[in-house]
Amino acid sequence: MNDESPARYQAQYQTQYQVTYSDYSSNPSGTELMQPAIKPEREPELKPEIVLIGTAHVSHKSVEEVKEVISREHPDVIAIELCPGRYAALKGKTEEVTAKDILSSGNVGLFLVHAFLAYIQNKIGSEMDVKPGSEMIAAIDAAEELGTEIALVDRDIQITLQRFLAKMGFFEKMKMFGALVGGLFGLGGKEIDMDTVTEEGVVDQLVSELKQFSPTTAGVLIEERDAVIAKNLIDLKNRGKVVAIVGAGHRSGIREYLAHPERLPDMRELLIVPQKRFAIGKILGYGMIVLVLAMFALLLMTAPLDRLLVAFGCWFVINGVLSGLGVVIARGHLYSVLTAFGVAWLTSLNPLIAAGWFAGIVEAKIRKPSPDEIRSIANAESIGEMMENNLFRVILVAALANLGSIAGTFIGAYVVLRVSGIDIDTIRDGILSAVGFS
Repeated sequence: MNDESPARYQAQYQTQYQVTYSDYSSNPSGTELMQPAIKPEREPELKPEIVLIGTAHVSHKSVEEVKEVISREHPDVIAIELCPGRYAALKGKTEEVTAKDILSSGNVGLFLVHAFLAYIQNKIGSEMDVKPGSEMIAAIDAAEELGTEIALVDRDIQITLQRFLAKMGFFEKMKMFGALVGGLFGLGGKEIDMDTVTEEGVVDQLVSELKQFSPTTAGVLIEERDAVIAKNLIDLKNRGKVVAIVGAGHRSGIREYLAHPERLPDMRELLIVPQKRFAIGKILGYGMIVLVLAMFALLLMTAPLDRLLVAFGCWFVINGVLSGLGVVIARGHLYSVLTAFGVAWLTSLNPLIAAGWFAGIVEAKIRKPSPDEIRSIANAESIGEMMENNLFRVILVAALANLGSIAGTFIGAYVVLRVSGIDIDTIRDGILSAVGFS
């Protein structure tokens, strides 16, 4: 991708080419064109034009619209709201990913978010009797039939999801998690007429509601990608007429950037995963570990052996039972349940290891998921189909074992504190004394 600054690019854009732009959604005839404010002194023979189509990813109407516009416009380039990874997935050429790869990379949450979003989209598509992304497939098929160049103009899905999780705060994550779970079981949604979902007013209302519900989601999944897609479309300026197929939610933002490319943000900032300096979840987690270790240290120095054993027993059982319960909910194997039960007490005291990793590895050894099962997850249309997938089951075992272990850490710390009879002020004074404060 070009790294030129927006200002420099805008100057070059306005003096070299007259780029016309038509929005098919608001002007089917394609006759009303938006042009740069400054016209060049000399126009080359080539007059690039971008025909923008806003679609719904699970709509027969959008599929037909894409076919009709491509047939009529005879574009030099067909640009699609896809990245190489999603393009490969649509073509059935996904990379081989093993359960060990996902577990060792620490991307369990990322994998589940991706799987849940794909499932919800598949469920809607099943109800509408249309495969998700059919309009993209129709565009690809048309391009291959006509011998037209295909341009993939979206940001890599992995970067998008990583930015999505990294930028989202703890409470917003909880809110979004609830919405995803509700979506899995068809709860909390609103009826949407798929025949009108691509209309400007409907799209604007849906985007506005998303911004109110989760500003980070709207910012990362819509607004940032608007800029990336628009920049990639502008970079196609010297290749002739471009028909661009994008989700209807992106249409307004892309249209704004096409008309005012000087407003494009720095692309380099949108292609990296931000590192959080302050995370409430991590601070609470580390704080709880310090508290528990301080309690056991104080018990070891002051309490009789029987009280120390009772406190440790409570810690062991509570962590083990809750982590093992997570594996049971995920319908994991008995050996995975026992593994989570046996290691949770220790992993809760060490931020570098997780009970779910051990339980997931055991589950993977028993189920032996094949790498190509990732495609089955992407095509699942029911909870039952997802649960029958060995790879999904392994990752779910790991995730729920970890959630159980986290719950066990907080509940176990409270129970140990009550059983030990330690005054919290005593622990606080001990910690301050240990770090050099009186």
